[in-house]
Amino acid sequence: MAGGSGPSVEAAGGIVWRGGAETSLEVLVVHRPLYDDWTFPKGKQDADDPDAEHTALREVLEETGYRCVSGHEIAGTEYVDHKGRAKRVRYWEMRVVDGRFTVNDEVDEARWLDAHAAARLLSFDRDRDVLTIFVRWRAAQA
Repeated sequence: MAGGSGPSVEAAGGIVWRGGAETSLEVLVVHRPLYDDWTFPKGKQDADDPDAEHTALREVLEETGYRCVSGHEIAGTEYVDHKGRAKRVRYWEMRVVDGRFTVNDEVDEARWLDAHAAARLLSFDRDRDVLTIFVRWRAAQA
């Protein structure tokens, strides 16, 4: 991964979605007060995580309170984080099994939005790119 001056960071997250044939497709976006941004739930891989998919499920649960099942790996992004480190994030599409959103240290708000509203709210172009890939993938599944 190019760019960044420190060690690279491996991270993973989820495109948590609901809806289908009967209702419109919605995705979950979260607000992180520390950065004052809107993004998808994600986080760094821990040494205890057996793989990136487990990281994605753990991070979604920690940041949202939703226990999910993962499906298809959707996309990845690479960028330099706010600490100057090269960072790679892999995303899986996920469906909620149970739980409810709970405000926590990392996330103070979560919203279910259709793709157009989510694209307008997301803070980063890289997240909009992931959303576009997800929407195309989901349309191909229908």
